[in-house]
Amino acid sequence: MPGLLRGVARTAVIAGTATAVSNRVSRRQAGRWAAQDDQAAAQQQYAQPPQEYAAPAPAAAPPVADDMSSKIDQLKELGALKEQGILTEAEFAEQKSRILRA
Repeated sequence: MPGLLRGVARTAVIAGTATAVSNRVSRRQAGRWAAQDDQAAAQQQYAQPPQEYAAPAPAAAPPVADDMSSKIDQLKELGALKEQGILTEAEFAEQKSRILRA
């Protein structure tokens, strides 16, 4: 009977030690993984550009003289596109009327 009791006690000590070591290893690994996650999150936070939350304010209307020269420049560009064959006659007429109405 003493041999049996000694065997049971030895088994209990070994099982308890194994459990304690296993728990310590698990906590250490969890701590390392948490530190790696924190480090990765910090790097990602600094790597991302800041987001813009507000849309830029619309530009003020140009003075009338600048508006006329702007229309003339747009019509010149439109004419050049038509001469290059990029725009058809119908597209040219539509864009020209849109520019002149604005």
